[in-house]
Amino acid sequence: MRPKSTRVRIRATLMPNALAERIEETLRPVIGTVLATVSVDVEAKRIGKSVDTLSRADLPGIAENLATALRLVVGQDLAEAAAKKVRELV
Repeated sequence: MRPKSTRVRIRATLMPNALAERIEETLRPVIGTVLATVSVDVEAKRIGKSVDTLSRADLPGIAENLATALRLVVGQDLAEAAAKKVRELV
């Protein structure tokens, strides 16, 4: 097991943006930690951004893309529910 300080440093490297972190936290219970992290990165790139430049204005587009992408993994109902939670992040 890694010391807590190491984990925090690694997290900060992977998700430098607080909003990206919140999106990941929203997705984690639905698709797991690894897929949530990858999904945030992929969706940021899909809209032409990086995770460190995401803003609240990007949430509708990210949520829409996630609803489509997650449908294959967790089904339509869970995908739509997760997308709604992402869309509503403040």
